[in-house]
Amino acid sequence: MTRVFNFSAGPAALPEPVLREAAAEMLDWHGSGMSVMEMSHRGKEFMGILAETKALLVELLQIPSNYKVLFLQGGAIGQNAIIPMNLLRGRTSADYVHTGEWSKKSIEEAQKYCTVRVAATAEASQYTHVPKQSTWDIDPNAAYVHICANETIGGVEYHWTPDTGDIPLVADMSSNFLSKPVDVSRFGLIYGGAQKNIGPAGLTLVIVRDDLIGQALPITPSVFDYRVLADNDSMINTPPTYAIYIAGLVFKWIKAQGGLAAMAELNRRKAAVLYDYLDATGFYTSPIAKEDRSLMNVPFRLPDPKLDAEFLKGAEARGMVQLKGHRVVGGMRASIYNAVPVEAVQALVAYMKEFEAARG
Repeated sequence: MTRVFNFSAGPAALPEPVLREAAAEMLDWHGSGMSVMEMSHRGKEFMGILAETKALLVELLQIPSNYKVLFLQGGAIGQNAIIPMNLLRGRTSADYVHTGEWSKKSIEEAQKYCTVRVAATAEASQYTHVPKQSTWDIDPNAAYVHICANETIGGVEYHWTPDTGDIPLVADMSSNFLSKPVDVSRFGLIYGGAQKNIGPAGLTLVIVRDDLIGQALPITPSVFDYRVLADNDSMINTPPTYAIYIAGLVFKWIKAQGGLAAMAELNRRKAAVLYDYLDATGFYTSPIAKEDRSLMNVPFRLPDPKLDAEFLKGAEARGMVQLKGHRVVGGMRASIYNAVPVEAVQALVAYMKEFEAARG
């Protein structure tokens, strides 16, 4: 069996030991005689999986006791609507910081439920930086302040945590969740789709502070009401059971690697291999401000878009896939999440040098 180096932005690479363990347990989970996919979500077997998965996440992130951990569905885009439904709490507006395509989607969805103020935007730089907090215009009456912690498409990442005072900070961490330690207590709510660093598509994680739930808009469906979901341990309906199981295996794998501090160091080393080369070459370009470069998603461009197809074909021939940039921005993009090994990035840089020598 030959596995490729997978640079997909999501669904993305999973740790090989996790895939092997899941394969070994596919037909018979721990002597139960059935697959996790076949279990009742209310049976003792799955209830044990859910409890262990939640406990591992709490341990990895050191989540304080006054936060609820919810395992949901609908992806980050679903949460873009569900968050204002739950967090307006009698207020009529929320502040958003606009750093790219995913911020834009969050803003557009929230506008259906409240007045959205753009407290800061990176539009002037074509979304290639994170606006310094000194430029933010935060409304003291805002229900919350929303950021996208890592723009998967544009390759811009917060390497600092904004200070929003008494106004709850909400963060879409879909694409950098569990890539580094995070002080959860600095946030009112953290959310993200699982299909980047956590597991397969279909699972959405929400970590929300207790005092922010229980005042959902009257129009909020029960299945989207954080209080109802928390009171029912995320099981008002059938949760994405198999995705939760895989997430639990990933959490165990991260713990075995040394936890989030070890993940952060690994991710810095991987990103440095690629960014150091991009800074040294005159052939490829990286548009993102150096201090805001994502450690998860690295966009870059060739000098002529006509070379893109040839570059991608050569990469695939060498066992490297999913390097094509998002259709909105074009170019190339290497997503180097936790499960992407250093060897993959080294192989990519070696190929980039080879291609530059032939076409530069």
